[in-house]
Amino acid sequence: MKPVAEKKHRLPEGFVYLDEVIPTLKSDIRYYTDYNFVGRRLDGYKAPYAILSEQAAQALKAVSDDLAVKGLGLLVYDAYRPVKAVQQFMSWSKDGDDTVMKDVFYPQVDKADVFKLGFVSSRSGHSRGSTIDLTTYSLKTGKPTDMGSPFDFFGEISSHATKQIGAVQAANRAVLKKAMEKRGFHPYSKEWWHYTLEKEPFPKKYFDFDIE
Repeated sequence: MKPVAEKKHRLPEGFVYLDEVIPTLKSDIRYYTDYNFVGRRLDGYKAPYAILSEQAAQALKAVSDDLAVKGLGLLVYDAYRPVKAVQQFMSWSKDGDDTVMKDVFYPQVDKADVFKLGFVSSRSGHSRGSTIDLTTYSLKTGKPTDMGSPFDFFGEISSHATKQIGAVQAANRAVLKKAMEKRGFHPYSKEWWHYTLEKEPFPKKYFDFDIE
């Protein structure tokens, strides 16, 4: 496996590398890999790093500290996302022949409808730098928490209101949701993993710098 390049440390003012704020953070940056609903690495993901605004990172550090008392850490799937990557989503949605990851991520959804159904947005909050996709993991075993559906699965089972998961899985989601809301993050109803800092510092600005 090709080694990860050293961080560039040339982030725009107001942004930080999340692992430098939260020592126990684990990451699985899916859009740096080909294991995502598009099926290939996205534009702008030159390294598998989680980057956030300083304000969002500090709020997430508080979440991490709160959850550590429960024996849980944070596992991040995506944080800041370049505009160019979002544009790649749009191009992908228009190619009806490209369904290589349909069975894994959207078996019951027509890819042409992913924007209309709210699973993907033409202007992503991730590009403003204060939105994050994440789950929890056990600090003791290192294993991710069972949330009842995988990250980026397009379906009703991924919503906060779903009745398609068990009581333990629902409770696991509730632990994350309560912790995130306590520190000022707002959940997205259709995706249990998706949260945005309510008092985000760049509410109308979308960034396109590469992740490196």
